[in-house]
Amino acid sequence: MKIGIFFGGTSREREISFAGGRTVFDNLDKALFQPVPIFVDSLGQFILLDWQFIYKGTIRDFYPPVSSQPPSLHHLQVYIESLGALSHDQKFEAIAKVGRQVQPEQLPLLMDFAFLALHGPGGEDGAIQGLLEWLGIPYSGSGILPSAFGIDKIAQKKLLKALGQPTPDFRVITAEEWDRTDHAATLAYLVRELGLPLVLKAPRQGSSIGVSILNTDDLAKFEVAVEKSLFRKTLTRADWERLGAQDKVAWVQHLTDIREGIGLPVVLNEQFGSPIIEGPADDSQLAEAPGTQQIFHPETLIFALDQAFETAETIRLTNVDGETQVLVESFVAGREFSCIVVEDPNGLPLALPPTEIVKGEELFDYRSKYLPGLARKITPIDLPEDKIQEIREACEDMFRTFGFQVYARLDGFVGHDGQLYLNDPNTTSGMLPASFFFHQAAEIGLNPSQFLTYLIRTSLAARRRAGLRPVKLGTLLEKLDAAVAGRQHEANERIRVAVIMGGYSSERHISVESGRNIFEKLSSSAKYAPVPVFLTGSAQAHQLYVLPVNVMLKDNADDIREKIEHAEAGEAPHPILARIRQEASAITSTYAGQALVPPRRISFEELAEMVDEVFIALHGRPGEDGALQQELERFNLPYNGSGVASSSVTINKFETNQRLRAAGLLVAEHRMAPKLEWQADAASFYRALETQFPYPFIAKPADDGCSSAVKKIKNRAELEAFSQLIFRTDEDLLPGPAGVLSLGFKEEFPRKDAFLVETLISRDGAAHFLEVTGGLLTSYDEDGLLDIEVFEASEALANGEVLSLEEKFLAGEGQNITPARYDVDAVERQRISNEVKAVLRRVAEVLDIQGYARIDAFVRVRQEGEVEVLIIEVNSLPGMTPATCIFHQTALAGYTPYQFIDRILEFGKARAAKAVNRQQ
Repeated sequence: MKIGIFFGGTSREREISFAGGRTVFDNLDKALFQPVPIFVDSLGQFILLDWQFIYKGTIRDFYPPVSSQPPSLHHLQVYIESLGALSHDQKFEAIAKVGRQVQPEQLPLLMDFAFLALHGPGGEDGAIQGLLEWLGIPYSGSGILPSAFGIDKIAQKKLLKALGQPTPDFRVITAEEWDRTDHAATLAYLVRELGLPLVLKAPRQGSSIGVSILNTDDLAKFEVAVEKSLFRKTLTRADWERLGAQDKVAWVQHLTDIREGIGLPVVLNEQFGSPIIEGPADDSQLAEAPGTQQIFHPETLIFALDQAFETAETIRLTNVDGETQVLVESFVAGREFSCIVVEDPNGLPLALPPTEIVKGEELFDYRSKYLPGLARKITPIDLPEDKIQEIREACEDMFRTFGFQVYARLDGFVGHDGQLYLNDPNTTSGMLPASFFFHQAAEIGLNPSQFLTYLIRTSLAARRRAGLRPVKLGTLLEKLDAAVAGRQHEANERIRVAVIMGGYSSERHISVESGRNIFEKLSSSAKYAPVPVFLTGSAQAHQLYVLPVNVMLKDNADDIREKIEHAEAGEAPHPILARIRQEASAITSTYAGQALVPPRRISFEELAEMVDEVFIALHGRPGEDGALQQELERFNLPYNGSGVASSSVTINKFETNQRLRAAGLLVAEHRMAPKLEWQADAASFYRALETQFPYPFIAKPADDGCSSAVKKIKNRAELEAFSQLIFRTDEDLLPGPAGVLSLGFKEEFPRKDAFLVETLISRDGAAHFLEVTGGLLTSYDEDGLLDIEVFEASEALANGEVLSLEEKFLAGEGQNITPARYDVDAVERQRISNEVKAVLRRVAEVLDIQGYARIDAFVRVRQEGEVEVLIIEVNSLPGMTPATCIFHQTALAGYTPYQFIDRILEFGKARAAKAVNRQQ
């Protein structure tokens, strides 16, 4: 059956939709379904996407193509709406570089079924559902009317109030009212009617977009919150002129971010009259409107603001697709939960185990929702069985009341008084590997592939019940049921691969993301049978645990470790789980694989008896230091990545630098800064570093993951703060130094006995200067000699001073251009690329890297064309999350992610076989 996967879209949640579509694409059971990727761009055009672009980290990494964009002074990546009014030919040319445009009437020729991974307006509002109904294509999720109702938070609130259902009190502010009324009086009225805190929402956006919590009756903060929900921004001349040139760029980038800011295009209004703007060099990006300037591109916005503030005191920017109303709710103090409800085989609602969201005082925003480790998700919510059952029944009742179909995500609160409030139902849900969607399905024993199969089957039945092509859909259902039954009885002769994830480094959560991605890629294949294994313990004693699918899909490494500890302590699962699993038995008896069992500790010897080979998905220590590899070699278990000796070198950035410099390769000036020197005389310690390394310089752990505690040190205060944090004796962070370094929410900072200091690599007068990351893959040639294939490197764009963990690994966060833009001339670009690849190959040879790796570097291209490659660090087990750029690079070389992983595993087996032959 051909499954059209619709992802991307026009909404502000398009990046999560893009990542969710990729998850669906990867996890569809390839024995049952053929995925057809239909990317919906932000203009609403349907594009049959070439497969290699599915694995880009963000939409802007590939679309619009760089060749379709005007020159950018600040090298900004933009969405296609920022290119302004495009001609038919310009749109066609942009699309042709990534796939081919599909007209709506052509969709039935490409697919039997549409799986909708779209979010927000254009995806959850009934629009795409109506088009598919018109075309006669069955689709996933709810139909037209419940979708239209599910997107409208104000209509939902009115219905809940009319039905007498408990929901937080609310008021609505229209944009017109806001513009003509006294803001202080409005705030006083809302506080009097609803109390504090107040929750302000954009009523037709995703549940994490345009949301603020106002804790006090601060008028300025209230005005900012209302503007956020209306997707407006008011700016004064004083605020703008206070910013330097680079700060203006950063401010505009944040303002035009589609999730945290107001997005583009915007209309620019002066508070008193409209500005007259002659326009920048390319003024095609300004569209005139009476009394306004419509602005599409962030660099045009900078120019427009500079010119407007020559006369204006205050400017208001409004997104052209912003909201016209603000929903204001009273705050519910209590415990927040989210519950997925699915239809059972009889079409009746079945609530899965609700998940509690534990986040402290912070708002459960977009970043907290989708980056592992920032908010804890506890399934089921830790309440008595009867209270959880009350939540489930209320969710099932709302599912029926709103006429939802197939599945929905219902959010709510349990107040401190025990009162249950349901709020903000969603007809779709985020589809990242550890989202609520898959997280709760795993608690009844369904892995992502099995859950998707069930939802497709249930959606077909729902569309048929509603009268859509009943004969045709009846035939599709019969064929699918027969194929699923046959799948259950297939012989299992697949290669058993232990996927080891977790660990105890600061990158343990990313390790879990990598491990899950490897598990899912292998489990949807016909060749491999992956076994999820969690590593914990300490450097003195590694502990291995085989995980059931429901524990593997917990939100992060700490949650997994906690479940293991509970199981070892003999704690029984929450009694509600047995009840839900019994209610879901009609689903799981057909679609689930193995029964759920508690995590089980195993020895390395038992691991060797259980599996044929190992994929190490760990980052930092343990995993990249050679210790685990040494254990696996004791039991003749093939594994991925470099061997023991090479891994023990590349984990140490100082030792790596030393070896590369000795081989004639370029690295930054560097030295170790030991704790003993700091303890003996901190002032002398600081002076010695300052003498050798002028500010700013880089400080980082020498033997941890590539993103762990890497900081640009700009002054003595930051050097002192970095030293105090990394040399601290207690696990808890020191608030003062953490504030000096502006550590992010829940950012971890390891403790070490020394750290590495390096000069800050700069442009140094080069014509081109960029940061790149390049992957490689090794194999044996016909003569048994090692062959190194170096991929086209990616250009990494950091929003801050250094690349963050999120930018490297979180879908929709990092910005990478693959291949790197060394030069605008294609021939010259390739010449430079070949030189860069030659240096990366030399690095691999010097360090005896095997299997695969990722090498980070800076590249300078001099005016005369001379190329300098300065190596930053080497990652012997690079991140393998769905959004990581190594998959962008392998796609250019013709490997799908699965094929790349397969090549890595095959090399590990070939290397192990060579080792056995040598011993004989």
